Amino acid sequence: MTSISTSATSPPHGCGPSVPSLYYNLCDLNAMWGVVLESLAAAGVVTSFVFLVVLLGSLPFVTDHKRRSSVGLQIGFLVCTMGLFSLTFAFIVKQSFASCVARHFLFGVLFAGCFSCLLMQGVRLNIIARRNRGPQGWVLCLGALGLWLVELVVNIEWMVITSKTVSCAVSNQDYAMALIYVMLLLLGTMLAAVFALMGNHPWNREGAFLLATASISVGIWVAWLTMYLYGNEGASSWDDPTLAITLVTNGWVFLILSSTPQICMLTDNSDTNFDYEETSYENILKQNQVPKNIYVENKSFTVDEPRPGNCSLYINYSGHLQSSVYQPTELALISKGFSNKGWSYESSFPGVTPNPHARSCSPTTASSDRVLPIIRFSHNSTLA
Repeated sequence: MTSISTSATSPPHGCGPSVPSLYYNLCDLNAMWGVVLESLAAAGVVTSFVFLVVLLGSLPFVTDHKRRSSVGLQIGFLVCTMGLFSLTFAFIVKQSFASCVARHFLFGVLFAGCFSCLLMQGVRLNIIARRNRGPQGWVLCLGALGLWLVELVVNIEWMVITSKTVSCAVSNQDYAMALIYVMLLLLGTMLAAVFALMGNHPWNREGAFLLATASISVGIWVAWLTMYLYGNEGASSWDDPTLAITLVTNGWVFLILSSTPQICMLTDNSDTNFDYEETSYENILKQNQVPKNIYVENKSFTVDEPRPGNCSLYINYSGHLQSSVYQPTELALISKGFSNKGWSYESSFPGVTPNPHARSCSPTTASSDRVLPIIRFSHNSTLA
């Protein structure tokens, strides 16, 4: 890598005279790669911040503890993704001591943070798929923090070793060797996603997005490492665009394939297996379900049953009356002045049916019996 030229140059097309030469790539219209990557990186920073606000705002509405336990990982993942987009500007501007330190130190640290969170998401999905319950959120956060601290220690040691030389004079092979642990985290994420998809369970959709994120990230890393180590030998001017494109591309893959589905499924409980099925709403309805064979019997008017040995007008008829049938009162019968000759029991009492098991009376007794029916008032009752 070349050092910075301190000679005064005229500003390129698109840059004003007050812009330092260090930031010419941010406004030079002749070097469109810097302007395009700058725009995509700025949009990524804004999108990451909006997703972070939406995630925090949706937290009170998350009722499933299995999904709620992953909120801490998603917050850390969005913060690291926002850092990746911000680091892109360090590769767009020209080389300086501060920009080179940021490139060599933060590149691996931020990617390690993203892949650590994704790896713990895969571990979480595997535990839920096999035990039907997820680990606590603080356990997942501690696991991701421990994985991230390993890369932090490795980068600090690597920076101390290379501090004897000029920061920007690190060879490409040494820079790639310092990222071996990050590559291991990426491969671990991919394997965890594959194991999470084994078996038929409601969490396959989340595992599929995790596998897609890890697979595309592997492709991006293979492409930029090949270009960085072998594709531009003798042309160090392509180092900065290669790493900047890697940051922007991988950052948008994280937002589209990981953060967006996670936020959308955060309040979705339709594909979740509840641990306590007996307290579900459907079972409560089944327990309190009212039988359908309900009928109402109108007992406003009932006829006294004949006593044994007695004979009355209703001895050949059952006492069950149909509902919603008009029953004449004693006053109505007296006012009409009915006689036994024209009276028909079946027509006057349509709700009364003959009782074949009842004892019959002699004709003389039935004809001489002019006692009016005794009608008793009672309340309506509902039987199930």
